[in-house]
Amino acid sequence: MAGAIIENMSTRKLCIVGGILLVLQVIAFLVGGLIAPSPTTAVPYMSVKCIDVRKNHHKTKWLMPWGPNHCKKLKDFDEAVSRQIEANDIVFAVHIPLPSKEMSPWFQFMLFIMQLDIAFKMDNDLKENAEITLDVSLAYRDDMFDDWEEIAHAIEIRKLKCTFGSPKTVESEGRHYDCDFLPFMEIGSVAHKYYLINIRLPVNDRKGINVGIGEIKDIRLVGIHQNGGFTKVWFAMKTFLTPSILIIMVWYWRRITLMTRAPVLLEKVIFALGISMTFINIPVEWFSIGFDWTWMLLFGDIRQGIFYAMLLSFWIIFCGEHMMDQNERNRLSGYWKQVGPIAVGSFCLFIFDMCERGVQLKNPFYSIWTTEVGTELAMAFIIVAGICLCLYFLFLCFMVFQVFRNISGKQSSLPAMSKARRLHYEGLIFRFKFLMLITLACAAMTVIFFIVSQVTEGHWKWGDITIQVNSAFFTGIYGMWNLYVFALMFLYAPSHKNYGEDQSNGDLGVNSGEELQLTTTITHVDGPTEVYKLARKEAQE
Repeated sequence: MAGAIIENMSTRKLCIVGGILLVLQVIAFLVGGLIAPSPTTAVPYMSVKCIDVRKNHHKTKWLMPWGPNHCKKLKDFDEAVSRQIEANDIVFAVHIPLPSKEMSPWFQFMLFIMQLDIAFKMDNDLKENAEITLDVSLAYRDDMFDDWEEIAHAIEIRKLKCTFGSPKTVESEGRHYDCDFLPFMEIGSVAHKYYLINIRLPVNDRKGINVGIGEIKDIRLVGIHQNGGFTKVWFAMKTFLTPSILIIMVWYWRRITLMTRAPVLLEKVIFALGISMTFINIPVEWFSIGFDWTWMLLFGDIRQGIFYAMLLSFWIIFCGEHMMDQNERNRLSGYWKQVGPIAVGSFCLFIFDMCERGVQLKNPFYSIWTTEVGTELAMAFIIVAGICLCLYFLFLCFMVFQVFRNISGKQSSLPAMSKARRLHYEGLIFRFKFLMLITLACAAMTVIFFIVSQVTEGHWKWGDITIQVNSAFFTGIYGMWNLYVFALMFLYAPSHKNYGEDQSNGDLGVNSGEELQLTTTITHVDGPTEVYKLARKEAQE
């Protein structure tokens, strides 16, 4: 009778925890959908054509497109021809942000793409596979009357991919090519109020620099930065979730250390998954508000990579530890075939990220996709990572199939087993199916919300209520994986309670002639997990 009361309390506790986690998941989506604004904002910029006729252009003066010290401007290139101004003396100037606005550290990053307005002209046609050379400089200041301080200067080459929808005849002169956007610049922090970009298109007929690129009429930039309101909501979530996961981690590991046996592999992997989740959660981004940390984007990629590698490794080990066969699996070396592709794929993506964002720490105008060698190298890393991912999922699907096949075999022989053995296998089967269901639900929600965020306009309107779909995707999925890790540590933490004489070693069969085949995931010798307690109650009934 006492045992039934305790089991009912355990079941009630699990239901309460499950209900709380579900409510928190809904709140995570609502925070992004109703409170946070859109994650990013795109701002178009039209460059201003300035005249600079002095030597060593980029070392002498920064040209402002507007303001009290604005440059001498050109309306168009026809004016430049009439005034005999050479192409090397024209500077395209862009001030960030637009007039009467300021940038803010809450914007976190700036990403710029470039669009060229190229007109067709019979005597200056755009060659096939043409390349444009850009002499670009970036500067900053925090007061409208301060001098500009240089951040970076580089000479970059971009490939032009343009199409012309009309016949190339005299009648078509003046019509514009349809050109793809070009990657231009990315900065991992917005530590200053004002930024200035000066772009020159140096022409050298002898070296073939900027020859055969058509007649460039204008240069347009589109700047993308994170919204300050979304950043504040994101930081608040990280600040709230960090202590939550830390507390459950301490509680989980304390439960394990109180046992007489050493921690098993699955328990160690769950704890490592909690550490990787905490590594993502720690809100170091708060420091980016006061410091010019341009490496934050790269650091964020590394943190996410560590978590995803641990999550994929956990799924493999989780399936392996529930095989319910004779093989010894309580060691990481037993999973080298399955974990190996994860390590190789993660390493390839890390190298790719270092080749892209790592170089951008010194040169924000750099892009690995702008050269043939860089493109081939990047594609090689991505293809290898993709192959490793496919191998991983093949291994995972095979292991899941094996587990379910073994489960079917064990279920048919459960009635003939002793009580202790039956409870053991029913606990294994219950928690495997339970966690597989949760895992599939989390993966499905991630995919569904990603697709929805890509195909919708970014927000839904229901009467007077506006729901930001993209923000809900980020906050909801981020909260969901935190709750997933939380649930793992709660459900797989060994219990410190005693469940009566029916669970003594004698009843477990340890002292009897019948050998009990325990996998390393079961901890009921020192105390059952929360899921095992729930499965045990159902078996007793």
